[in-house]
Amino acid sequence: MSRRVLIIDDEPEIRRNLTVGLVQEGFTCTACPDGISAIHELHASREKGIGYDYLVTDIFMPDIDGLKILKVIKSEFPELPVLVITGFGNEELEQTALSEHNTGFLDKPFEIPQLVEALEQLTPAGTTGEKPASEAEGSGGAIRESLSSYITLRVTDPTRDMAAFRALHGMDGIASCDAVNGDVDIVLLAQASSAEELEKVYDNVRAVEGVEIVSLSAVERPKLERDVEQFINVYKKAVKESVQDNLPRMRGTKSYVIVDIDKDAMQQVFTTLFFLDEILFCDVVDDGTKLLGIISESGAFGKTPRIIEKLSNIDGVLRVKDARIINLLDA
Repeated sequence: MSRRVLIIDDEPEIRRNLTVGLVQEGFTCTACPDGISAIHELHASREKGIGYDYLVTDIFMPDIDGLKILKVIKSEFPELPVLVITGFGNEELEQTALSEHNTGFLDKPFEIPQLVEALEQLTPAGTTGEKPASEAEGSGGAIRESLSSYITLRVTDPTRDMAAFRALHGMDGIASCDAVNGDVDIVLLAQASSAEELEKVYDNVRAVEGVEIVSLSAVERPKLERDVEQFINVYKKAVKESVQDNLPRMRGTKSYVIVDIDKDAMQQVFTTLFFLDEILFCDVVDDGTKLLGIISESGAFGKTPRIIEKLSNIDGVLRVKDARIINLLDA
């Protein structure tokens, strides 16, 4: 039986050359231009009981880089042999890829016989096994289990700014409290188990002297295609949640990034922001017209302007602003 290979590469000529070359070597091939379409193909083929015997993926992709794709695919298809290919490899990239089970690494350029040899060095397996419990149960759960809302505040009495900040910082129902340098002075993330409890948090915030509420923005579940949402949920569990859990203890400069968008472009902009390594988390608010995230400057200076420039060039992005977090209570 012909061995089935799924190819992920954003360059049409490379996809064509790999497909033609592997077909001539007796493989059956399907080629995808990006990570999301590849995840869709893996799920669809498994539902049909067909599956794939190998995956070949480039690292540098337009939507999600190959190492992120690799991590998600390995969490869902742990035995699937994966060959990572790249023309811009280095030892660190290679070691990261090879740390995943049943994964190989091949530098471009290469000939088809070298590709076949690299595939054959991997342990044969496939994607026709049972669905993992997380997938079989569906992706109906919201990204945040509790109700959440961002509250922005302006300081009205500078003589009470620290007293107000401390009161807000220790308030029940406030998951995070950040003083910022931007259009507003304080950004809160409120969380509650019900709409009624969230209203009580709003009332408690209103009662604090020296500040006034500028906006209330409920966090919404992103309206994403099924495969995109599933990919994000798996990646979040594998990578992002550990970062978010350590957020209060992380050192280094951080900034909020606020992105006004065309609702029709929400999925593209959300996935671009979510999968940036510098973005610690990303939330949707204001009926899908705005995204909020936090950028970490840890380890490198000047990330925020580059990210803002990148986001500003995406179709559907109307405006990008940032608000640097001020560590008032930093010990």
